[in-house]
Amino acid sequence: MVTKKEVMKVLKECYDPEIPLSIVDLGLVYDVKVEKGRVKIRMTLTAPTCPMSSFIIENVRNRVKEIKGVKSVDIELVFEPAWSPERMSKKARRILGFE
Repeated sequence: MVTKKEVMKVLKECYDPEIPLSIVDLGLVYDVKVEKGRVKIRMTLTAPTCPMSSFIIENVRNRVKEIKGVKSVDIELVFEPAWSPERMSKKARRILGFE
């Protein structure tokens, strides 16, 4: 059985190629739900016009699909609430000079 913890672990390995930090540390993942092998991810990007959006979304989808027991991956890309640096982990804020 797939768990949210497993999905989050994989998402911590998905990076924004323009910023050397995971999408989890950047605060781009708003919610993850897992039900009977179906994974639903609600996430955002640092900007609606992010040139790497397709790459990031496909990387997330492909990495999560690799988890044993995952039947489907649904990614909802949202821009409300808007992303801001406050959503980043302490580690990310420190590395990027926000602290």
